[in-house]
Amino acid sequence: HGIEVVMKETPFYAESGGQIGDIGTIQSKDIHLKVLDTYKIGDDICHLCEVINGDLNKNIDNNFELIIDQVRRKKIKANHSATHLLHRALKIVLGNHIQQAGSLVADDRLRFDLTHYEKLKKNEIVKIESNVNNYIMKNLEVMVSNEKYDDAKKMGAEALFGEKYGDIVRVINIGDSSIELCGGTHVHRTGDIGLFKIISESSLASGVRRIEAITGQ
Repeated sequence: HGIEVVMKETPFYAESGGQIGDIGTIQSKDIHLKVLDTYKIGDDICHLCEVINGDLNKNIDNNFELIIDQVRRKKIKANHSATHLLHRALKIVLGNHIQQAGSLVADDRLRFDLTHYEKLKKNEIVKIESNVNNYIMKNLEVMVSNEKYDDAKKMGAEALFGEKYGDIVRVINIGDSSIELCGGTHVHRTGDIGLFKIISESSLASGVRRIEAITGQ
């Protein structure tokens, strides 16, 4: 039974855009909370916490230190940037009809659902992996900027079907090879991903395939 805590400011990422929420700790002089998950409730970023010790109600005006699990976040970043590179590689290897039909970016793996009508052949999987690993070895810079929606579209940024975007959007540009609108966390350079490996490819529904992959260690 956790408690939900909303802070005035937080470095914790709330689950959205396929990326899982951060975990970590929130502490103050008399309080220690373990953050089990982070998600949005309306516009609020909500931390699901387990009270390790202390009484939150008596110390609500304290200054708190919020610490995310950095090791886990680093793995999530690698998987999120790799998801963008995978999206690009799928279009190059399989064709421009490929659309993202859902994704999961976690610390232990990434999952990418794509519109495609046939099972991926072994040589296609090898080509996709090589393509992504090529981008990784080039150690491309990952540039993050906030742009007007129309300007981002002119830059060629991929908008995901079914997502709602405001007037100002966050653009992730990976060495000019992949440009997408995205609110998630990313590596500074593609080399930080380390290595990319597809571990499974399956059918999700008629005309939708699912790819699961891992990165780094």
